[in-house]
Amino acid sequence: MGFPAERPRRLRRTAALRDIVRETDVLARHLIAPLFVKEGIASPEPISSMPGHFQHSLESLSKEAREISSRGVKAFIVFAIPRTKDALGSAAYDPAGISQIALRTLRDELGDEAVLIGDLCLCEYTDHGHCGVLRDGEVSNDATLDLYARTAVAQAGAGADLVAPSGMMDGQVGAIRAALDEASHDATAIMAYAAKFASAHYGPFREAAECAPSGGDRSGYQMDPANVRESVREAALDVEEGADIVMVKPALPYLDVIRAIAESSPVPVAAYNVSGEYAMVKAAAANGWIDGERVALEHLTAIRRAGADLVITYFAKEIAERL
Repeated sequence: MGFPAERPRRLRRTAALRDIVRETDVLARHLIAPLFVKEGIASPEPISSMPGHFQHSLESLSKEAREISSRGVKAFIVFAIPRTKDALGSAAYDPAGISQIALRTLRDELGDEAVLIGDLCLCEYTDHGHCGVLRDGEVSNDATLDLYARTAVAQAGAGADLVAPSGMMDGQVGAIRAALDEASHDATAIMAYAAKFASAHYGPFREAAECAPSGGDRSGYQMDPANVRESVREAALDVEEGADIVMVKPALPYLDVIRAIAESSPVPVAAYNVSGEYAMVKAAAANGWIDGERVALEHLTAIRRAGADLVITYFAKEIAERL
């Protein structure tokens, strides 16, 4: 035969043909929308480096969540900025703290139709911006675990379906699972930031959550961007300690990590399409260099194709409308 009998282009000829053989879907149910709430403001304040996103008041938080939910996105992760901060991040585990108030507000607004996730870290709440207790200028792993455990119990008590520890402390999942079970929150799940890298892609988030470290950086506890095997080990340890979902953060520069963890994980895998990834697309689109919506969907498809079951993304609201 002078020409191959197989012609893959046959199944690309029309949109309908392409749809029926598509290998990877991005649906609204795969997306988790991040929301920021700030204590003490009366109206939403725009985040300059993240066009379309705001630090919300409690009133505008409810409105935004309802709008996103109407587009089919049912999961939300809440980041809170307290009015005052201290060395131990006490507002994070205060039952009357802004994070817990926001979770209760969203639960009242959305009921059981929504999945609410409490971001569990101290960086938004400490006056030094680090993710745990500082001892001699270094984050003390073991001293931090108790505060994570207290935060998890407070968030579960406020209505969180999942808590999401992001501080990359050794043993954090086990400490949180034990605390939740002891406090009769055994039904509250843990979505662990299992492989959170010391990335340069977090800049806009640090503006949004007002959590940039006042000194040093987080390389001593977040992962080295060069390591894949270590990420698989971290995910396995988190599952062993009781994680119900494991996460990779960021997403796009770490598609190989998502794939490696997805191939070995017995639990669902999430990926965080982070603020810097969002901001770069928005900036290029604003300059007319790319079709921002198409690029965003292509990125989300790549993250799903790599093996992520769930994607936390700042594109959730606008992409869900298209989907």
